[in-house]
Amino acid sequence: MRKMLRSSTEEVTPGSSSDPGPNSSTVTPFNSINYGQAICRQLDPQSSSVLQTSFGSDDVGNGLCPGSTGAADTGGLTTVFTETPPAEAQEQVNLRIISSVGSSGPTVLSRSFSTPHLRTTPARTYHGQTPQRDCMTSSSSAMLSHSASVLVAVVEGRGLARGEIGMASINMKCPELVLSQFADTGTYAKVITKLHNLMPLEILMPDTASVKGQGTKLYNLITESFPSVTFTAILRKYFNEKKGLEYIQQLCVPEYSTVLMEVQTKYYCLASASALLKYIEFVQNSVYAPKSVKVTFTGSEQTAMIDTISASNLELVVNNRDHRSDHTLFGVLNYTKTAGGTRRLRSNILEPLQDVATINSRLDSIQELLQNEELFFGLKNAIGNFLDIDELLSALIQVPKQETVSVAEAKITQVIQLKHVLELVPPLKARLKHSKTALLEAYYTSLEDSRFNSILDQIKSMINDDTSYMKSGLHMRTQKCYAVRPDVNEFLDIARRAYTEVVDDIAGLVDRLGEKYSLPLRTSFSSARGFFIQMRLEGVILPGGKLPEEFIKVTKQKNNYGFTTLDLMKMNDHCEEALKEIFHISYVVVSRFLSEVYEHIYCLYKLSDAVSMLDMLLSLAHACTVSEYVRPEFTDTLAIKQGRHPILERISGQQHISNNSYISEGSNFIIITGPNMSGKSTYLKQVALCQIMAQIGSFVPAEYGSFRIADQIFTRIGVDDDFETNSSTFMVEMKEVSYIIHNASAKSLIIIDELGRGTSPEEGVGICHSVCEFLINLKAFTLFATHFLELCQLETLYPNVENQHMQVQHVKKESKADSVVYTYLLSQGHSDERNYGIRAAEMTALPLDIIQEAKTVAEKINQRLWAKHYSDPATLRQRSVYRLGTRLLQTARNSRLDPQSLRHYLKGLKRHYETELQNSPETTEE
Repeated sequence: MRKMLRSSTEEVTPGSSSDPGPNSSTVTPFNSINYGQAICRQLDPQSSSVLQTSFGSDDVGNGLCPGSTGAADTGGLTTVFTETPPAEAQEQVNLRIISSVGSSGPTVLSRSFSTPHLRTTPARTYHGQTPQRDCMTSSSSAMLSHSASVLVAVVEGRGLARGEIGMASINMKCPELVLSQFADTGTYAKVITKLHNLMPLEILMPDTASVKGQGTKLYNLITESFPSVTFTAILRKYFNEKKGLEYIQQLCVPEYSTVLMEVQTKYYCLASASALLKYIEFVQNSVYAPKSVKVTFTGSEQTAMIDTISASNLELVVNNRDHRSDHTLFGVLNYTKTAGGTRRLRSNILEPLQDVATINSRLDSIQELLQNEELFFGLKNAIGNFLDIDELLSALIQVPKQETVSVAEAKITQVIQLKHVLELVPPLKARLKHSKTALLEAYYTSLEDSRFNSILDQIKSMINDDTSYMKSGLHMRTQKCYAVRPDVNEFLDIARRAYTEVVDDIAGLVDRLGEKYSLPLRTSFSSARGFFIQMRLEGVILPGGKLPEEFIKVTKQKNNYGFTTLDLMKMNDHCEEALKEIFHISYVVVSRFLSEVYEHIYCLYKLSDAVSMLDMLLSLAHACTVSEYVRPEFTDTLAIKQGRHPILERISGQQHISNNSYISEGSNFIIITGPNMSGKSTYLKQVALCQIMAQIGSFVPAEYGSFRIADQIFTRIGVDDDFETNSSTFMVEMKEVSYIIHNASAKSLIIIDELGRGTSPEEGVGICHSVCEFLINLKAFTLFATHFLELCQLETLYPNVENQHMQVQHVKKESKADSVVYTYLLSQGHSDERNYGIRAAEMTALPLDIIQEAKTVAEKINQRLWAKHYSDPATLRQRSVYRLGTRLLQTARNSRLDPQSLRHYLKGLKRHYETELQNSPETTEE
């Protein structure tokens, strides 16, 4: 019978003309809604809505907020959630959904019901999804995949504890509860950065965060930073740290229970977890199975922080010109085959590692993959067949409060998918068997867990051997219908026979109609229409030039007609009834199995971790095969030989112009000068991108790379006026620099480009000079690009400052002004170029007399300015001694030279030091 179904019917994919798609007026049952979609509230831009629901018997029907116009005026949000109160929770849940879009006044929708149901408009109808095997190769698709269902709860301490913030987040496609707590310097900035990395769909905060329109500092920062995100105010009492700890003790997988020791004194992240899990239970109408959720605590010291502005400036995951473009660092490195690998790569780029041992273990694995082609291609083929394990796990561990046909069908699908995933474990394990590096060996060991075979054996004892996961609707429907083995349940066998008879009757009906009208009819199927009739028009002559009147609901696409009949519609109804009975009985069988799976859930988490990490490592190794990358090493120095910009290299399709970089404790502040368009900004971004690549465990585009681990990466690169906050270019600059000054540490990497452009030259130089002195004393590795040549004098005042410039060449042409050729090469010393702004102006349509006058005035000012600059010999000698000392210290820390080579290197340092002293003049004019 199953073979007959596969051969006698043809599936039509949704979206074709013969398939009108789902009816927009369909109402989805409450507990069948996929939460990742259901919380996507469509808010009317002109109105803000408040949803209040009561679990208890209290009448809240009159609880209108001041200024509201009544429950009927709900704008775009016309949904009412109601639920029968559980016996253990006869309590009121007050949820206020706050639109961040401007509105004239909130509207309240208040109801109290005793029977569970969902009323929704057509725009609010959602349909469940199952994990798909998709290879996401663009940054835009990865962003959409990641941002589909992340929910975050945030709470801040009050009184003396203000500034201490707890956060809990969960991606409904990934069953991991992530807890964070912030209480050190730069708390608010770290929270905003964390939220930007999570890309939340909805943010939960206590109702006390915004009292009578006067929000707390944290509330105002979040609402300003995330104008398109839904905010939900929860009663403060649900942010309960004791309840949060109880939730974690009840839900956490035993193997991850060590997290309890980390969070038991982190009161605010526990409080956030309490509100988040309660809200999920309320909206999703389901609960997590006991001991089934992975709970982790992430501290800010474990990963490097890259603030939102820096991530945007460096185009880490989103291209600033075209958000759909893959010309980003993520796009350069993303060759992942699974959704889990894509999420992991994105997360690592935005939050690079700080632990050198972990980074080196990844680098060892990538090196082995590059050296062993059989291992590389074997793993790539094995990984590509996996579904989204995280999403599958998330669906498996959620226990619905109500049993419906859609719930039963979804659970059967999930068991089939689990069977598919577990059958892929042995081939993956076989590929890893002969690996040599520690990380790959560890994943091989984790896949040897006998619980994989135990779960698979249980599935095979219940599910037919030939049942497999398929994407196509009809074939997958057949798989679900016959998933459970025969003779397991007598009533299930009877329901299947009834279904088979109906399908046979449908096939017979179509055959009879074809014979009756002498037309080439065939049976087809779509998820929207069920079984229907199709006919190809080629070579067909219709009687009277039209279809028989018996055929109704006719659609046409190119050379195909699609239609049905009243008898076929009745048979479809009978078919659906039989399917409902099959799914219900199969669900009873499957549920007994799932209760046993929860006991072995930890091994499935290990599988998810192994697949996503292997996928990311393969992706990073693949990137090395596309371009010439080198393995980085980690010291106390940033030294890059012939480094290249990874994104520009991808865009051009060939190796970009390379440059050397050297920053150490002895010269930690680099001032870069050069004309407009000479490549300063590109070089600055190149260094930062190489640093990030190294810290995620990737090879870097260079001939050699040595990096110091950065705890934070800051950038301040060209800006325009911010009209939303009514801030000028100068004010935006000052805010960004202020943020850097308040949050940077001695271990940070700081990139500053063109500071002080938005004010007068005198003020700009003054501000730049004071900012430079602060950062020089901070000892952070800093690259500072500027047009203010006056700042180059800092090299004579501070021994740890070094001047560098971008070279240009002048080409003389007969009867024409000199043309400038940009080499994009970095050299020592400050730029000797003068008036390069005027040179840029010469390329425009400005009149020549204006250009000439500008040159005359600029030359007079330059003569006065540079006549005042000098350096005394004592300062130069002090600088030489300082640099010699730092290089000797650096050699003692990091040198791996043999004695003879070390002796030769030290002699070279001595000669260089003596040369500097001999060449030191009485006065030095720059």
